[in-house]
Amino acid sequence: MNSLDWAVLIGYFAVMVAIGVWSHKRVDSVSDFFTAGGKMPWWLSGISHHMSGYSAVMFTGYAGIAYTYGVTSFVTWSFPIALGIAIGSKLFAPRINRLRSRLHVASPLEYLKNRYNLQTQQALAWSGMLLKIVDVGAKWAAIATLLSVFTGISLNQGILITGVITGIYCTIGGLWADALTELGQFIIQLLAGVAMFVAVVLELGDHGGFFGVWDEPALQGHGKPLVGPYGTVFLLAFLFIKLFEYNGGMLNQAQRYMATRDAREAERSARLSAVLWLVWPVVLFFPMWMSPLLVESQKPDGSDSYGLMTEQLLPHGLLGLVIVGFFSHTMAMCSSDANAIAAVFTRDVAPVLSKRARSWDQRSGLLAARVTTVLFLGLSMAVATQVNSPTFKDIITVVIKWVAGLMGPIAIPMMLGLLRPFRRSGPTAALTSWALGLLAFWLVNYPINWAVEGGVPLEYQVSIPLAVSLVLYILIGFVKPEDTPERLAVIETVNTDGGGTAAAVPVPAPAPAPAPADGTEDTAGRTPVKD
Repeated sequence: MNSLDWAVLIGYFAVMVAIGVWSHKRVDSVSDFFTAGGKMPWWLSGISHHMSGYSAVMFTGYAGIAYTYGVTSFVTWSFPIALGIAIGSKLFAPRINRLRSRLHVASPLEYLKNRYNLQTQQALAWSGMLLKIVDVGAKWAAIATLLSVFTGISLNQGILITGVITGIYCTIGGLWADALTELGQFIIQLLAGVAMFVAVVLELGDHGGFFGVWDEPALQGHGKPLVGPYGTVFLLAFLFIKLFEYNGGMLNQAQRYMATRDAREAERSARLSAVLWLVWPVVLFFPMWMSPLLVESQKPDGSDSYGLMTEQLLPHGLLGLVIVGFFSHTMAMCSSDANAIAAVFTRDVAPVLSKRARSWDQRSGLLAARVTTVLFLGLSMAVATQVNSPTFKDIITVVIKWVAGLMGPIAIPMMLGLLRPFRRSGPTAALTSWALGLLAFWLVNYPINWAVEGGVPLEYQVSIPLAVSLVLYILIGFVKPEDTPERLAVIETVNTDGGGTAAAVPVPAPAPAPAPADGTEDTAGRTPVKD
């Protein structure tokens, strides 16, 4: 990097902070901070939903997969995400929006107290927060890895720089700052991605051109959709996992659905995100598929290949723009995760831990939300320093094994609890499926993995915990149905837009929490449902 690249990078950071400061004026309440007050346009929500699913892991961990195996990086990652979101646009997006518009909650987990019970809500809240700390830690480590390639600064210094900048704008501006910076980041990513795509295509003239390049020995097998550990079972498992994860199971995407005006706009938002996931990653992945022809990775997993290729092919200025694109991905995801976890802690956990938190006014609630955001970012940055340690191993292991494997047991009760066909599944089904799903993860990844020669294949490491949780959730619902009138009322409320069967049964109030800006809560912090 030279002075021009540094100017681009510093200018980007300055713009992100400025957007946070501007967004601060739009945040007057806890509802504004966590769900943009339900005023976000569907197209902005869709772009934000798309961007909040990326991170620099794509340019490190998945770049390594693309370097080693080729197009399977797209077939087994972004394609399942696109398909999962497309399905979720009908199945989950409208219902998650109604959590805010009809139940007046600000956290995706806030409704679980009435759908199941307090114990279930707390179990999912605490495990979700802990998993997100590890997940975001991997993202900080990924961007720090790239930054070290370009600048030579240490991983810990890179983690500190990106974490502090992200913390400034997302803490003061809330979800509005996240969405607006993600829009700017999308534009930057578009320019950077196209620049890299064109630079690589121009280099292919000596290797048979755009179509003939696949015959090169260095790319042997790179055109096969399913290779290595990424086979059919892995693809099906990942599709199922991403159906839950990217439609709200990891919380931050759920907030994008909640932030739109109504259920219809949430559906449109999801469809836009699905189209972007189907089309745009092809442009980003193509240079990675060609990387074995152009660079020789210095790391065994190939995670530095994209960074090396960028340095080799792009002139200064454009190099800085692509580096900014790396930051865009990571800061988009990490800031949205921080906001989601702050919502869960402020709305779901704090009122249970502290009697004082149940009577917070708007000012106190906002202060708590911002302090929680800072604490979450600090903890995730601390975890980032331990990535590549014996505990977590490498970045892609954290993202694929830990996050994908543990997400299912947490997401199953949250997501399926919204749907009528699973109305018989109550707190017993939710807690049992959650607990035994986590136990299955530990057994498959550790004792059983150690006992099996060569270890348990990756597809089973990530799929078995989710399968265990799903089967138990459904089975226990039939064996021990717990569909009380109060729980049925919650389900009907999120399945109708008003004036339907939901109006026949009163819905219990959500957990006491800071009052939303629309004034719908009474002095006890309880919120009546509106049709």
